[in-house]
Amino acid sequence: MLPSIPSGYRNYIQENGLFEGFTVDEARPGYVILWTMDEIAGSNSDIEIETYAPGFVAFAGNGGGEVLAFDEQGSVYMLPLIGMGPEVAIRIADNFQEFANGFVR
Repeated sequence: MLPSIPSGYRNYIQENGLFEGFTVDEARPGYVILWTMDEIAGSNSDIEIETYAPGFVAFAGNGGGEVLAFDEQGSVYMLPLIGMGPEVAIRIADNFQEFANGFVR
């Protein structure tokens, strides 16, 4: 079972809409494409995240072979699509709000 999507993500989408663009100061991931709530389940199924990276739920991509995912505590990680696994997850923010603060608007 996938972790739930943090309310901070849901609130951000409702208030700001989807974001597609760069992060500031070359911060990871560099480029972000947020997914709609409807896309999240299907995309996670397509990439078989429950099999390869249990405990994570992807919510965005970077257009370059990696997804952005929440862990069960709501921290934000980058996961490669090839070689995906919890052991290669790179933590990039403690929560979605911290991550979103780095979006170039």
